[in-house]
Amino acid sequence: MAGLNKEDLILKNKIAKRIKNLRENTGLSQSDFAKKNDLDRQIINRWESSVNKRGVTIYTIKRFCDMLNISMETFFSDSSFNKK
Repeated sequence: MAGLNKEDLILKNKIAKRIKNLRENTGLSQSDFAKKNDLDRQIINRWESSVNKRGVTIYTIKRFCDMLNISMETFFSDSSFNKK
């Protein structure tokens, strides 16, 4: 499998940062968020990681959005995703 190119890495990091920001907006730590959603804390850490080479799938983003009761449109409407 080919590695991610520069643009892919930028997008992967924007997604990780968006997940982290939205989770932090809940006021919950990674551990508390994981417990509330019946997940392992390491999964949340992986989703928010900028060093994880794999990134997250669109299915994971959808699952995360469902946990927060937001749409994927809301997730991606953040200004960080605006192409400049």
